Amino acid sequence: MRLLVHSGFFAQAKISEDDDQEEGYVLTSASQLLLKDNPLSVTPFLMAMLDPILTRPWDYVSTWFLNDDPTPFNTAHGRTLWEYAGHEPKLNDFFNEAMASDARLVMHVLINECEGAFEGLKSLVDVGGGTGTVAKAIAKAFPQLDCIVFDLPHVVADLQGTDNLKYVGGNMFEEIPPSDAILLKWILHDWSDEECVKILKQCKEAIKGRGGGKLIIIDMVIGSCKKDEDAMETQLLFDMLMMALVTGQERNEKEWAKLFFDAGFSDYKLKPMLGLRSIIEVYP
Repeated sequence: MRLLVHSGFFAQAKISEDDDQEEGYVLTSASQLLLKDNPLSVTPFLMAMLDPILTRPWDYVSTWFLNDDPTPFNTAHGRTLWEYAGHEPKLNDFFNEAMASDARLVMHVLINECEGAFEGLKSLVDVGGGTGTVAKAIAKAFPQLDCIVFDLPHVVADLQGTDNLKYVGGNMFEEIPPSDAILLKWILHDWSDEECVKILKQCKEAIKGRGGGKLIIIDMVIGSCKKDEDAMETQLLFDMLMMALVTGQERNEKEWAKLFFDAGFSDYKLKPMLGLRSIIEVYP
């Protein structure tokens, strides 16, 4: 319990008014996010990160250094994370649940603090939007927006849309539905620089000729929280996680800017949000 208090997971507090002033333990804002009845609970995300499918690759890092596999995940499981998810319902299901729980927390902040990012838009495509948690929140908050959840066919199969939201299956490396805005939430950190440029070029093509069209990215920017040592450490640990599971990485602002300009974009605007992550608006 001393370790959990030191880490900020619990806090010590007086639980009686007696002379003895007995102390006990209470939840902090961090541990409250793991309560199942909390609408912003991130328990599914934590459980996903602790699942043996995602922890096993760490045992193969030293082996991976000596072979030609793209990731330790590939060394451990014989295929990429995305290939595994496409054939194993268990991984596909808990991964989607994890992303949905994270999306609920992020969108709670985004819609309340960054609503200006959606002003003037009539259509939006959420690329890699999973089961649609982000797009549903946007469609509800901004009913004038026509939203599309765009993801791999096996992810969006049998999902039902609403009046201003629909699901479309496809491959973001090949084509993205045209729209006023393209949203990429926690997508690009999964991919290498070369793969990111390909995705970004497809995004640019999708908003081509739409006047005020733009790309909205929600992702980590290494160094955006230098004054918070714990947050900075978490960003660096996520960088290691990307190395273990996928071909991507977390990036600093200079590395992000290079991707945008290599893909043909002309400018961007960056605003830190939710501690670890930032919202980046990128313009053609």
